[in-house]
Amino acid sequence: MNQGRIWTVVNPTVGLPLLLGSVTVIAILVHLALINNTSWFPKYWNGNTAVAAAPAAPAAPAPAAAPAKK
Repeated sequence: MNQGRIWTVVNPTVGLPLLLGSVTVIAILVHLALINNTSWFPKYWNGNTAVAAAPAAPAAPAPAAAPAKK
């Protein structure tokens, strides 16, 4: 472990809870940002499925042009 000497400065019983707690706080902040800034995330958490748009009706064929009279 190349950072093993950190535990000579910070006691592991203090440092590990601080590390894990900071990761937890960051994860919660990311989720709150997603909830507040997107419209799809709350629906995702509620389990609502997205409704696909109905397929467009096929266009009616254009009427055949009458032959031009000479």
